[in-house]
Formats: sequence, structure tokens, C-alpha cells
Amino acid sequence: MTKEKKLLFIINPKAGKTAIKNKMNDILEIFCNAGYRTEVYITHKEQEVDEEFIVNHAEEFDIVVCAGGDGTLDNTVSGVMRLERKLQRRVHMGYIPCGSTNDYAKSLQISLDPVEAARDIVSGQVAHVDVGRLENDFFIYVAAFGLFTDVSYTTSQSLKNALGHAAYVIEAGKSVFNIKSYRLKAWFDDELVEGEFIYGHITNSLSIGGFKNVGVKNMSFCDGKFESILVRKPNNPADLNKIVGGLLTDKMKDEYIVFKESSRVVIKSEEEIPWTLDGEYGGSFKTTRIINIQKALSIMVRNKKLISG
Repeated sequence: MTKEKKLLFIINPKAGKTAIKNKMNDILEIFCNAGYRTEVYITHKEQEVDEEFIVNHAEEFDIVVCAGGDGTLDNTVSGVMRLERKLQRRVHMGYIPCGSTNDYAKSLQISLDPVEAARDIVSGQVAHVDVGRLENDFFIYVAAFGLFTDVSYTTSQSLKNALGHAAYVIEAGKSVFNIKSYRLKAWFDDELVEGEFIYGHITNSLSIGGFKNVGVKNMSFCDGKFESILVRKPNNPADLNKIVGGLLTDKMKDEYIVFKESSRVVIKSEEEIPWTLDGEYGGSFKTTRIINIQKALSIMVRNKKLISG
């Protein structure tokens, strides 16, 4: 007798422009035709998934699928990672992107059409991708601090829905006139970098906040390494112009922009630094330890060849 397959379908109904609402019957039919008995879980908070629900309830399921934005994905990944630790085995995951930006989905070339994404989940291939951990929290594609990084979690969902990516640009513009810097020491594996910085990110993605990520031409989603950038504090408008130019042209110089590849990052500052993890607030720390957990997540994709390694 064939064992029944079970799918847990987590939906954030407030993510993005809620396009998934009109596609639900089609998506559920796809899962049913693929032999899955599907249980639907609707999130109750804006862009949040109850990680405890996943840890305590999802162990009986063959695959966990989430539909929402980057924040929904982040919380689902965190729950799945904790569940894997509990079960000591792999838990497959699928993602139907429905957010305002969908950085990670675009990086993995997951379809932005909910029905197409559902088809790829049941007919695609399993890819094993890296997951980051900042202190005790997981992230799937970016940990960042400094200039503009609070925009994603301080911008209202209604504004995101109305304006899409433009909402982030509008909110970010409000921060230009009040640039804060942090004096810190940063270790990328065993290499030390010191200075005063206005921005930093540790990534495993081709885009961040809807913008093409810099320095990631040869990046891999499963090589166990992050691509990291630190932006030094400009002394004058000319310096700021050089920094912006370097970021736009992907021509970075250590004088203004530090770019490193590493499996581990440790950042120490004299004051607490607030962090953003996949667009969600990730806590504030004087000492921040970040590690890459290689090939930790099993996610369904259309074409496994897109993920080298």
C-alpha cells in the first residue's frame, strides 16, 4: 500500500498584493493531483509565520510550502531548520512568492506566478542551499545593518502593496539626511577589517531590496560562503559620490567599500548594532556572530542546474 503524501501549505494572506487569493483553487488542485493531502495554515500576523507551529506540527508532513513575501519565507525557513534539528532529518520545502520584492525567488528563478510556482514544487527538483545563522536566528538570503536597512520592517504593508518596490525607495530617501555610522572590527573567517562604517550586509542572493546585488557574479547558493560588503563612512560629498558610483558599476575599492567572501563573520562594535534578517528585525548586538550552514535547506526548484555545486 502506497504511503499517503502530506503537504503543509502556509499562506500569508496579507503579503504583497494578495494575488494568491484568486489562485487558491488552482494551486490546491495541483497539489491534489500530485497525490498530496494538503492542510492549509493561514498566518495571523502581518508577514509572520508561527515557527512553533511548524516545529510542533509539521513533523508528520512530507513537504512544507509557504506562500508570501521574503518575511514569510524567512520565518518558514527558521521553523523548518528548527524542525530538522528536532527530527534529525531533512524536511523538503516549497516557496510560492507573493511579496512586494521577492528577492530570493528571483535569485532562484522561482516563478512569480503562483500557479506556475505550485507546478514547479510538485514536478521540480530538490536543491540543497545554504542557510545563514546570526546568533540564534536563521536567515535565507541577507543579514544587514546600517543605512536604509530598517526600511523593510518599518514600511507599512499597505504602502508596500500600493507602491511595490517604490515604497522602499520612498522610505529610504527619508534616511539620507541622518546617516549613522558604527566603529567596528569585523573578522571574515580569519581576516580582520577595522573602521567606521555606515552600512554592511552578508548575503547569499543575487538581489537585495529589488536591486541587483554587487560583487556576486560568481556566487553560489551552496558553496558554504557568504558575499559580504561593508561601506565606509564618507568624509565629504565627493566620497559619497564615489561610493555610490562604485556600487552602481560594481567596481569596488577597499578605500570605500570592503568586499569579502567567507564562511564565518564576526562583528564587534562599541554600541549595539540593529540587524535586519531577510527584511525582518533581527535584534541588536555589540558582538554579532554569523555562520554559513552549507546546503542546510532542501527547496524545490524548476531547474537544479541553476544552483551550482
